[in-house]
Amino acid sequence: MTTNELTTPLMPAAFIGHGTPMNTIESNRYTKAWNEFGASVPKPHGILAISAHWYANATLVTAMPNPRTIHDFYGFPRELHEFNYPAPGLPELAHEVAEVIKPDWVGMDEDGWGIDHGTWSVLAHVFPKADIPVVQLSINAFKGMDYHMELAKKLNVLRRRGILIIGSGNVVHNLRAIDFSIADGGYDWAQSFDEKAQEIMLSEPGNVMNLMKEKEFRHSVPTPDHFIPLLYIAALAETEGQTPEKFAVGYQAGSVSMTSYQLAGA
Repeated sequence: MTTNELTTPLMPAAFIGHGTPMNTIESNRYTKAWNEFGASVPKPHGILAISAHWYANATLVTAMPNPRTIHDFYGFPRELHEFNYPAPGLPELAHEVAEVIKPDWVGMDEDGWGIDHGTWSVLAHVFPKADIPVVQLSINAFKGMDYHMELAKKLNVLRRRGILIIGSGNVVHNLRAIDFSIADGGYDWAQSFDEKAQEIMLSEPGNVMNLMKEKEFRHSVPTPDHFIPLLYIAALAETEGQTPEKFAVGYQAGSVSMTSYQLAGA
């Protein structure tokens, strides 16, 4: 049975602030919140992940039956470099994504990508058994913010076909400003911008792009890759008339916000 033959209650959805890859192998208040989120949702037929770390020159979707675990970083402990998240793929979901976003085009990636750490670092806690199929959707770097909002609205139909949509990034993500001596805190400008994002997400998520007008935006979002996954959850919320809820809040290394949002199922 394919997902477009399924009719299910509305699946939840989430944006997860993933932070450092070390969260994969650590236990902290963020990873515990991710685990609690996973335990709270109905078991999905599959997961569609939009990760900040697949920032590509096209709209692509993984279509292989057995995606590899990608270690797209360096300088971390051996344990992290050897971590494996052996979730299966779901080619039928990849093809369904292509159908629901028409007339926009999406390419089938059958052997190039896989599951990157933006996805597996959180799924290691959300679904530690790695027994739910995972498909990744790239972030098309050549498209504007409006494109991603509209694409997300088209994807919303998948939530009624048993698909859990997860965006993984960080509302504030400035690597040049990172200070690892600030283990669990944020600079004033990072907190200010994150709090403004919370105000919008918790009241009028459809206006999320207004954050681009804030004075802290350029410093908080020097590149759009980690911010764009938030747009997907904001657009899903707007489409269903839902209000997101926070399920993790905080900062790491001064310039990374860990705020996560979830949309309830129905």
